[in-house]
Amino acid sequence: MSEMLSQDEIDALLRGTSDSSKPEAKPEEHLDSMESDALGEIGNISFGNSATALSTLLQQKVEITTPIVSEVKIDALRERYPTPHVALRVGYTEGLKGENVLVLTREDAAIISDLMLGGNGIDVNPEGLDEIRLSAVQEAMNQMMGAAATSLSTVFSKKIDISPPLVEVFDATKTQTIIDRLELWETMVLIEFNLKVGTLIDSKIVQIAPIQFGKQLVNELMTATSPQPVVPAAAAPKQEAPKAPAAPAPQQPVRQEVKSAPEVAVSQAEFMPLHAPATNDSIPANLGLLYDVPLSVTVELGRTKRSVREVLELSQGSIIELDKLAGEPVDIYVNQQRIARGEVVVIEENFGVRVTEIIQPHERIGIV
Repeated sequence: MSEMLSQDEIDALLRGTSDSSKPEAKPEEHLDSMESDALGEIGNISFGNSATALSTLLQQKVEITTPIVSEVKIDALRERYPTPHVALRVGYTEGLKGENVLVLTREDAAIISDLMLGGNGIDVNPEGLDEIRLSAVQEAMNQMMGAAATSLSTVFSKKIDISPPLVEVFDATKTQTIIDRLELWETMVLIEFNLKVGTLIDSKIVQIAPIQFGKQLVNELMTATSPQPVVPAAAAPKQEAPKAPAAPAPQQPVRQEVKSAPEVAVSQAEFMPLHAPATNDSIPANLGLLYDVPLSVTVELGRTKRSVREVLELSQGSIIELDKLAGEPVDIYVNQQRIARGEVVVIEENFGVRVTEIIQPHERIGIV
């Protein structure tokens, strides 16, 4: 006689069926050692170019080196930044999908903003990061990440563009900050660089991105560096080999005569000297077709560099000192190429220039 199931047993079976129908949780993604090394190399390449751009902006020697790649959770990130820091959120608009965040100390951000505004970066107040100074930091990081995107474009062989970074002073101990928005990323990759700006900054700059964005960078690198498959040529139709007779007769060995290759006359190549002046015989016969092409001729009196603050302070009557001495020859350019030097003269009511020296072609291409 078969036993009947009780109601409790039926409910237990139904619960078991219901639980087994639930989809399994997706395993959490992590970086392996190869991916970490690849991200470090990508950071080396992109931020090396960023250091050059930042050096031009700040007029200081900038070094961004030694990336250290690790993974981090939101709780560990809060413990890492117990004091206020400056964060810049950068999104990608073309070539890549995703975003990342750069984190600086307030002290480093204050020095960068002071240099951007024409200061010397000494004795700055980290508490004085107002809207103007934060905008200066934002522009510096925009140029820096733009240079990094250009490097990635070269490495990945595709156009990559970014959106203007959003800047924020955040305190990890408080809520409603950029850190709370990072929590949506679950697992994050953290790339830490050494940052040196002259003798003013010797600190760290940190790049934080979703783990999925880090894997995307690695995939792009692998795709760009993987060899292209070679398409084999169409194979010729196979020909059936003639069938050998059942009992082949022995054959006498055939002696082949190897002929030596004919001698080839070899002589040393002769080149025209670089400094030899052109003669009328070397002028192409159809050069006259180019005689009426207009060219832009520019006379440069001198150059100089000024900070953003000095440019903004210019007014009517201001004097800008150039790098040329009084009476020194001026440079003459044709289509942005320097071709001669001369001296400024006055012709009736107009300025002119008397050519005093023609720059030789070997000098223009840097041959000494």
